[in-house]
Amino acid sequence: MIRSNFGVVAIAAMAAVSGCGEDKKAQAPAKPTISIAIGSAAPLTGGIAHLGKDNENGTRLAVEEANAAKIKIDGKDATFDLVSHDDQADPKVGTTIAQKLVDARVAGVVGHLNSGVTIPASAVYNGANPPIPMITGSATNPKLTEQGFRNVFRVVGRDDQQGPAIASYLASNAKPRLAAVIDDATAYGEGLANEVEKTLKAAGVKVLAREKGTDKTADWKAVLTKVKGRNPDAVFYGGMDATAGPLLRQGRELGIKAVFAFGDGACTDNMKQLAGEAADGLLCSQAGIPPQAASQKFLDAYKKRFSIDPILYAPFTYDATNLLIEAMKKADSADPAKYLPELQKIDFNGATGRIVFDAKGDRSDAEMTIFTMSAGKLLPIAIIKSGKTIKYEDFVAQAAAPRPGDGAKR
Repeated sequence: MIRSNFGVVAIAAMAAVSGCGEDKKAQAPAKPTISIAIGSAAPLTGGIAHLGKDNENGTRLAVEEANAAKIKIDGKDATFDLVSHDDQADPKVGTTIAQKLVDARVAGVVGHLNSGVTIPASAVYNGANPPIPMITGSATNPKLTEQGFRNVFRVVGRDDQQGPAIASYLASNAKPRLAAVIDDATAYGEGLANEVEKTLKAAGVKVLAREKGTDKTADWKAVLTKVKGRNPDAVFYGGMDATAGPLLRQGRELGIKAVFAFGDGACTDNMKQLAGEAADGLLCSQAGIPPQAASQKFLDAYKKRFSIDPILYAPFTYDATNLLIEAMKKADSADPAKYLPELQKIDFNGATGRIVFDAKGDRSDAEMTIFTMSAGKLLPIAIIKSGKTIKYEDFVAQAAAPRPGDGAKR
């Protein structure tokens, strides 16, 4: 076996003919093979492990499908190996995991889930020699792609797109005069809350002084009691569902009648379990199309493989993985230095639609989806694309029109 820089390449050798008598048989040379490692990093333990596992599942499905497709890279039969790590949604752990993936010489990385972990981890991948391509399917903080790293990409929208989307929908439909904004003090939660506050103020909504918790806060009563005293018409929280659920439930218990709104981290069916009946009527956004709007091919394959439906961003990590593989195919190489230029200019039709990256590595013209919770079910009600709001039913009808199949655009 000869170990290459990226992946393990098995060089075919002529088998020696040994033995004696009539049992001597010449053996055909083994086919040359190449083993290509793809890293996956997400929280697989802790309060948002369900979201991390969903992300990992999307990557795993793409890797398994690629192996079944018998892909050749550089004239060799390619086997893709998933190297998955639990970053615990912790920036320090995340950078340690990133270094482990660099040391393991993975060809590319799908991850991380949280912006607060993805941003510092991206510097590690960028510092590798050569830089290792990294695509996140869920980190939305604009800072990620504002660092100038040419190897960093995302297949979902940014918070400076998502924040205005949910805030504008809230202002137009709930018509609040006074709003409270709370965040969990993470890069994701605070960044999204900043964008929401900015947009609400621009729409003429008065916003109270910012209130804060952490990404582990379970008791929000002190914050909520303070908010209740000002009697806001709307409350926005920037954070994940593990903390958003208790906040919403306790807010209703205290008698706050305001409309509660959230970003993608709390835009999950898990809010029903965490907030109970208080979840009905919430508004929330996702930085992309909803899972149920992904291609039927993906949805059927995911359900068959994992016996559940995707929760949130699995369609995007699935596409991210396929983007890495497609770029390797185009370059006919798993060497990041050789396939990165193909990734930068790729035009791909995936499970979440057409993907083209801009100069920063962001997905061009990304959609935003607005949801509400009704009878314990999270229902998409509107898609925002290119600054225009489209009813979800109309978007689905448009998407159902004939279009090129999944895969690279020819």
